[in-house]
Amino acid sequence: MAQDGSIVARGKPGNAGLFVDGKYVGPASRFTVPEKYAIAPGEHEVSLRDPRFEDFTTKVTVVARKKTKISYKLKPLTLPNGPFGLLKLGGDGSESFISIAAGDTGAVMINDKFFGHVDEFNNAGSGMLLPAGTYRLKLVGSQFNVDQDVTVEANKTTRVPLKK
Repeated sequence: MAQDGSIVARGKPGNAGLFVDGKYVGPASRFTVPEKYAIAPGEHEVSLRDPRFEDFTTKVTVVARKKTKISYKLKPLTLPNGPFGLLKLGGDGSESFISIAAGDTGAVMINDKFFGHVDEFNNAGSGMLLPAGTYRLKLVGSQFNVDQDVTVEANKTTRVPLKK
């Protein structure tokens, strides 16, 4: 809207998920360039999340037609223990990265925790290593409709089809 302000977050890791008032809005940066998100004027709680780091949360005041800049540096978490399996999105792998994720920066939530963006889970060299177990997988803000339990087996790849 014409009266909105904007939020730009710059920091490490650059591809952290940006949440405003608890709602996922997109990646903090894309290909090392910070994203700019239109936000209604007023007080907001902003969080940056990455599964390998502690969450960062701050309060900001967004002013109409002004850019609010946020700087952050997330603190690393202790890495989980294996054995691990690989979780990928996209079914049998016949879909291309471009056909699935072009413009889809939806959040991948595992057990209600942000784990990355849809396009980080569906090309040939991507996916998420997780300790073997059963997880609740949900895509938020995505063009795809996924909300289901997924079992990841040690030393195997688990593919979850993407459906609109």
